[in-house]
Amino acid sequence: CYPNAGLPNAMGDYDETPALTAAHLKEFAQAGLVNIVGGCCGTTPAHIKAIAEAVKPHKPRVPPQHLADDKCLLSGLEPMNISPDSLFVNIGERCNVAGSRRFSRLVTSGKYEEALAVAKLQVENGAQILDINMDEGMLDGVAAMTKFVNLISSEPEVSKVPLCIDSSNFAVIEAGLKCTQGKCIVNSISLKEGEEDFLRKAAVVQRYGAAVVVMAFDEVGQATTIENKVEICTRSYRLLVDKLGFNPNDITFDTNILTIATGIEEHNKYGINFIEAVRQIKSTLPHCRCSGGLSNFSFSFRGMEAVREAMHSVFLFHAIKAGLDMAIVNAGNLP
Repeated sequence: CYPNAGLPNAMGDYDETPALTAAHLKEFAQAGLVNIVGGCCGTTPAHIKAIAEAVKPHKPRVPPQHLADDKCLLSGLEPMNISPDSLFVNIGERCNVAGSRRFSRLVTSGKYEEALAVAKLQVENGAQILDINMDEGMLDGVAAMTKFVNLISSEPEVSKVPLCIDSSNFAVIEAGLKCTQGKCIVNSISLKEGEEDFLRKAAVVQRYGAAVVVMAFDEVGQATTIENKVEICTRSYRLLVDKLGFNPNDITFDTNILTIATGIEEHNKYGINFIEAVRQIKSTLPHCRCSGGLSNFSFSFRGMEAVREAMHSVFLFHAIKAGLDMAIVNAGNLP
């Protein structure tokens, strides 16, 4: 608890004496409500000394040990806890320059205020997390991510939800991490460049206190079969948990929702492979979560929105039963 020395007076100064401030904090300490105390606006070294002496006889509050067990704890301005009992989580997809023509046009033309309206609409339509992606060839991704995430912080109706900082360029991800308030998700890291690169990036994410999405992708390529998806995710899990001590509740696996009905026979099982991989991962890797990009599934039917919505609905029905916790979706456009 770090209080001001009372409210500011008409001149902008603070009149509360060290003894009075210390008396208030002493009550909190006696009641076992605080574990760290200090001072903010208007407090002086005399205030801090008085506070320290007032709380010295009392033991700090000991936070409960098991409240966060098996929960992925995220936050914007408001907390979000994803537990095994949580309903399916919608991650809004429209703040993505590669996936939304409108958002891309607004960002590339520098109309960030109007782009913020896209984010706000996603939240109004039910997005519980916002995916932000600035990967576009003609765009300075680091600068764009920094500017937009900072702008989000100024809009409480948007910044109340956690962010998903999404990029294939880790410099852009780190730019987002530097200015994201609360606890976000990084989307994503993978074993594509090997274990050393994977652990280096994971350590940066861990240092910023973020959760992470791990793609089912290794040095050979993108996983398409059930066995390969499970093997890559298991290997990634063991590296994160055993070598870095990464909280398994902060690990989400994206086992690749790939496009079906492309005319290539082996692609027809991609949906089933994803669902079964999720089922096995959730049963063998404790406390992790599973996610994916839903729109990829029906990409062969682009332009046929009624068909795509029906496909997404059926796919989610079975995937959620298998253990899918969340997905990147067009919030408000699910049947």
